[in-house]
Amino acid sequence: MIAYFTDAIAAGHGISTFVDLLCYRAQSQPDQIAYTFLQNGETVSGTLTYQTLDRRARAIAAQLQHLNATGSRGLLLYPPGLDFIAAFFGCLYAGVVAVPAYPPRRNQSMARLHAIVADAQAEFALTTTDLLAETERRFAEETGLSDLRWLATDDPLNDRSPDWQMPDVNGDTLAFLQYTSGSTGTPKGVMVSHGNLWHNSAVIQQSFADTPQSQGVSWLPPYHDMGLIGGVLQPLYVGAPMVLMPPVAFLQKPLRWLQAISRFKATTSGGPNFAYDLCLRKVTPEQRATLDLSSWNVAFTGAEPVRAETLERFAELFEPCGFRDRAFHPCYGMAETTLMVSGRLNMNPLIVQRLDAHALETNRVVPVDRDRSDARSIVGCGQSSLDQTVLIVNPDTLQPCSDRQVGEIWVSGASVAQGYWNRAEQTQEVFHARLAEADAGNFLRTGDLGFLHDGELFITGRIKDLMIIRGQNHYPQDIEMTVEKSHPALRPGCGAAFTVEIKGEERLVVVQEVDRNYLRKLNVKEITGNISQAIAAQHGLQIYATVLIKTGSIPKTSSGKIQRYACRSGFLNGSLNVMEDWSESPQGKIKFQNLRSEVDSLLQKVSAGKPH
Repeated sequence: MIAYFTDAIAAGHGISTFVDLLCYRAQSQPDQIAYTFLQNGETVSGTLTYQTLDRRARAIAAQLQHLNATGSRGLLLYPPGLDFIAAFFGCLYAGVVAVPAYPPRRNQSMARLHAIVADAQAEFALTTTDLLAETERRFAEETGLSDLRWLATDDPLNDRSPDWQMPDVNGDTLAFLQYTSGSTGTPKGVMVSHGNLWHNSAVIQQSFADTPQSQGVSWLPPYHDMGLIGGVLQPLYVGAPMVLMPPVAFLQKPLRWLQAISRFKATTSGGPNFAYDLCLRKVTPEQRATLDLSSWNVAFTGAEPVRAETLERFAELFEPCGFRDRAFHPCYGMAETTLMVSGRLNMNPLIVQRLDAHALETNRVVPVDRDRSDARSIVGCGQSSLDQTVLIVNPDTLQPCSDRQVGEIWVSGASVAQGYWNRAEQTQEVFHARLAEADAGNFLRTGDLGFLHDGELFITGRIKDLMIIRGQNHYPQDIEMTVEKSHPALRPGCGAAFTVEIKGEERLVVVQEVDRNYLRKLNVKEITGNISQAIAAQHGLQIYATVLIKTGSIPKTSSGKIQRYACRSGFLNGSLNVMEDWSESPQGKIKFQNLRSEVDSLLQKVSAGKPH
């Protein structure tokens, strides 16, 4: 029986894609439960064995093949659950390029979904019987969406599984389009091949060291790369069972995630930094007393800045539950690299660098003592593996950076995706970068900033988010952390810092959510005063505007990243859900509306296409 694979073992069984692999597991381990779904995060509502999943995938694929859909794009509109998994593999089995997306909620704008359908040139839309009527009606009302052909994949009357034909797919065949979550711009379809998926699964397995005896738990959205590849494909790759729950079940009650880990004796689970932070704030001492987290060996964290303070507090608070800090597994990756670029090797110690914050402003890496008040802690995100190359490059000169210097992270290897769908110019720019004076081949420009030390990769921020104020670099996540710590009324992980140009000068703006418990007794003067003092003390900056917005209203991506560009746009056009907004000036605090003329002037510059 195959567990996970080396290239030699896989080749010996004729296995080179996830289509081959699922067929093999359905034959050799037909009754093994692959996926268990907790509908409300607590109650088992269904399971899939390898044989059942294979049969359902064949039925969906045969229906698609009957419609001559092979080679086309198929939009997947499903709530999180087993139907989505069957439909995704159904597309792979049919040679249809899957386009995962989340179904629009009632009264929700269809703009993003419209953009995805138009960009992908999708011809088919797959969904459930329950969603079909409502979703098809809404699409029929939208120009450009009414031509889609709809399939309800959970209808047993459509079972054509005996007619299924094995598709002609190989490592170069396009498997699916992963539309980026849009943290810095318009979503783009990343072209992920079968070979990309296979290689990246090997990368993850080498880092996590999972085996068929492992047990996973995931609440991550399946239409996002971390949820799809980490929560659905990776368990299949290693032959380990996975317990899934809807993201909303976790968000409504974070305890459910930890209860599932405790109940199913999970070894592998994780999520973005905000997930651990949410558990710190929402799980009570009485609830912690009921948990057993001693089985949790790989607590991965990625998709957004990993905060050393969050990891330290989580380890301390949940140690009585059996959690060990060595389980933390920071990792780095992105849709453009299928998923993972680097990660800790299992059981290696967690690495945290304490650096001079002022030196980082000039792209220098200067270690300092732990006691330094101006130090910035950066968590190491492991090392690259399996012939992947990571370089740190000066984004302006395209020359490799020297040691102890921050630059752009460039990546090459078999996990790097094929490019952006129907965007040749951006694909050339991002996926085919070359060093200025070298013949080292093509690299992916990640747009992320960081540095390497003894092979360990450290992430410092994103180029597009980096703020340059009076000639100094400032990372927004550093300012956002300072803001959220300045007053208990401010929600952690729910703030954005960015700049706008006012009278030829870049000025700092802070947008921050207020905790629901403080809405009725909001002391705006105290909060804005605390924010201003903290920013001045920690960063030597003066705030141009502080905008306090309602709970749950800050723009975020599907993976929980703050959409700073959307916050900036909302600030400029007045569309934020504002409770109070103030501006700072040397003369004191002035109600922001009195400065509307300056913002209107900025808007005019933006609409005219002038630099901003």
